[in-house]
Amino acid sequence: MKLLVTAGPTREPIDPVRYLTNRSSGKMGYAIADAAAHAGHSVLLISGPTSLDVPVGVDFIPVETAADMFAAVATYLPRMDAAVFAAAVADFTPASLSAQKIKKSDDSLSLDLVKTKDILGSAREPLGFTGFLVGFAAETENVESNARHKLAAKGCDLIVANDVSRNDIGFDSHENEALLVFPDRTELFPKAPKHDLAIRIVSMLGE
Repeated sequence: MKLLVTAGPTREPIDPVRYLTNRSSGKMGYAIADAAAHAGHSVLLISGPTSLDVPVGVDFIPVETAADMFAAVATYLPRMDAAVFAAAVADFTPASLSAQKIKKSDDSLSLDLVKTKDILGSAREPLGFTGFLVGFAAETENVESNARHKLAAKGCDLIVANDVSRNDIGFDSHENEALLVFPDRTELFPKAPKHDLAIRIVSMLGE
């Protein structure tokens, strides 16, 4: 199987020294890429900036911004059998980039933000992907209902949803607990190392 995995955060530049980002460590996406490679699949990992080592046997494309990640996914997704979008892609990016460092001259600063392209929402159309599609939902409330809405809206075969308001799982943690939301059912994956969840996700690709 040819598998594309996205991982990590994106960085949306404000000026030459500042950017907007999020708390994603990339650990979940890298664990999925590693588990898939060990299972004998051909894996392409497209990742935003992280401090993680690229898993052995995995092809790797580093990106910085949401636009970079969209362009890389658009290039390689059509030739894949399955895709797991585990990256925490910025929903918004600054409308303009200051060519010079913004000086601290006032007590406040307002930024004009615009929406980034929806990578997961573009996989089916306009990108035309017909393979097994997995998305992630990082929620702070109504985890299952929000995940089920995302499953339908994005045309996914599976949404992996977790409660990021908890400090013991998710962002920056080596462990995760997730709801695996399929069109016809929901399964609870109990708290365990992210590598264990990665193995479970890989085992379900194409089910």
